[in-house]
Amino acid sequence: MSKKKPVRKSSGNPKVSNSKKSTSSKSKRFFPSFFYNKVLICGLIMVLSFILYGKTLSFGYAQDDAIVITDNKFTKDGVSGISGILGNDTFYGFFKKEGKAFLVEGGRYRPLTLVFFAMGWEVFGEEEGAPLDGTPTSAKVFHFFTILFYGLTGIVLYLLLIKMLRPSKGENFAYFVSFVASILFISHPIHTEVVANIKGQDEIVALLGSLAAMYFSLKAYYEKNTTFSILAGFMFFLALLAKENPITFLAVLPLTYLVFTKADKNEIIKQTVPFLVAGIIFLGIRHSVLGGGFGGENMELMNNPFLKMENGRYIPYSGGEKIATIFFTLGQYIKLLFFPHPLTHDYYPYHVGTMNFGDWRVILSFLMYVGLGIYALMGIMKKDIVAFGIAFYIITLSIVSNIVFPVGTNMAERFMFMPSVGFCLVIGVLAYRFGKYLSGEKKLDTSNFMMPFGIIGIAVLLFSYKTIDRNDAWENNYTLFSTDVEVSKNSAKLRNSMGGATIEEATKLAETNPERNILLNEAVVHLNEAIRIHPNYKNAYLLLGNAHQYLKKFDEAIQFYNQALKLDSEYSDAFNNLTLAYRNGGKHHGEVTRNIQKSIQYLEIAHQRDQSDTETLRLLGIAYGMSGNGGKAVEYLEKALKLQPNNPSIMFNLGIALNQFGDPTRGAQLMQKAKELDPTMGQ
Repeated sequence: MSKKKPVRKSSGNPKVSNSKKSTSSKSKRFFPSFFYNKVLICGLIMVLSFILYGKTLSFGYAQDDAIVITDNKFTKDGVSGISGILGNDTFYGFFKKEGKAFLVEGGRYRPLTLVFFAMGWEVFGEEEGAPLDGTPTSAKVFHFFTILFYGLTGIVLYLLLIKMLRPSKGENFAYFVSFVASILFISHPIHTEVVANIKGQDEIVALLGSLAAMYFSLKAYYEKNTTFSILAGFMFFLALLAKENPITFLAVLPLTYLVFTKADKNEIIKQTVPFLVAGIIFLGIRHSVLGGGFGGENMELMNNPFLKMENGRYIPYSGGEKIATIFFTLGQYIKLLFFPHPLTHDYYPYHVGTMNFGDWRVILSFLMYVGLGIYALMGIMKKDIVAFGIAFYIITLSIVSNIVFPVGTNMAERFMFMPSVGFCLVIGVLAYRFGKYLSGEKKLDTSNFMMPFGIIGIAVLLFSYKTIDRNDAWENNYTLFSTDVEVSKNSAKLRNSMGGATIEEATKLAETNPERNILLNEAVVHLNEAIRIHPNYKNAYLLLGNAHQYLKKFDEAIQFYNQALKLDSEYSDAFNNLTLAYRNGGKHHGEVTRNIQKSIQYLEIAHQRDQSDTETLRLLGIAYGMSGNGGKAVEYLEKALKLQPNNPSIMFNLGIALNQFGDPTRGAQLMQKAKELDPTMGQ
């Protein structure tokens, strides 16, 4: 017995006591008990999601919602449109014609959320009108589910991180890091584009399914239950049907097992197989719908940001310019993760200009990513969690970085939705290590973590304030565009969008309202800027034509429509609006300026462009009658009446012409019949 006592005293040896202290810190809980209550924390995450985004429940549709909901013919067909959603490119239902669906190389096959929208539209969709508060019921429902899915994503992230960290790092580390990472993720303002825009459900469901798949995969591994492996594969397949980005998890999953488990190579392969099978099935379906061709390089600036104008035509960036511009945007992503201001939904050309390696920001970004890559490669083999978080960030970012293949724009905040998980994990780990560092050789307890909690708390409060404030921009298109045009001043796309939205606001006002022309002239300013930035922007020319039509400047409108047609001779909107400009211009000169010859000139051109338009025929008849050419007046009005035999206006005007130019008896009969059809005729 006396020999055993010195042995116990010898445990005071620093090395031995440190080992015991480390083991104790893993097993003994030192945070308050509620901190380990999963149900409570999951509830907090969901409540926080609705607090941050609750105001969007009163918002209508905005931005890309038109592509997947309000202007998508398959979605608005409800359940009967699901077959069209499953059998076509995601953009086909919006553009409604072959070819345009593939504006971005490779096409897009993301049917899952569109199927959900079609089902929702079947029940809640409004074909016409809206409730008294101006917000369609369908929009409210879709916003609710968007927030709900977002909250669920935060919950699954929290549970997954506990599942990943707890076995090797103990409860305290696992619960602390999981909580911090999840709360940072939910509150981060860079996610507002995804959550406030209903279309962003594809990003949310893609990540939700991917994280759930990893959770069930780890559950299958620890519980030796293949049912969970099958469920993991199914969840991963659903994630892929929402968006293609989850394909990167084929690399993330093996790394997860390498860093967080003791699984050998064969076990890792076994757990990866369900993901691989799901990926192959998805790619097979995608290929059968879209085909395998990627086509040539797109030379339209709005679909290929790596173009510059030389000698009046667009040419591709040099290799150095393209890589430099890409690394500049990659650096901007890191900046926005730490300091998410200012935010904008639009990074189209030339919000991000042509960069080169002479710019210090490009060099800094390049060095940062090289350093992060080296750290991740070296740290993964040491099972360093920070290295894993960096690897997660880089791997999931790669598919939208423009390095693997073009994505159609320089960058977008929604592209950070999936990679930000890695960022939040790294911050959570560093916060724990900071608390441990502050404790020194002391026994870990809650007091050691007051400063890390305080710093994270301040960050969450600032993030939350920015998120709630940023939500306001997403109320509708006009609010979004007018807010972000102050940030993305040099984006041709946003200037064009702002011009279009301003025209739409103007047309809601009466023609006698002076504010109408003020708004139309504001639209012209934005559209001229769009053309300055992108001289071959056909849609901007179209909208300039529209604005000038509403301003009654028909000569200018005709010039802009002709310029749009010069850029695209098959541009149907420009062709139709040009015809309308000639008709409306003819009417204006006949009724307002009293320039009958110019009125007839415009109307004749309109008639040549569309010989079946009865309104043009009617106006021509009236104009020729005013000019004293009775034969032409009767000729055109007879043609109009033949097309619309029961139109009282055409009938009455033909009666007047006949009464004045040769057949008063028939003229009187037609005028009488017109009054029977519409008693207001002639008053």
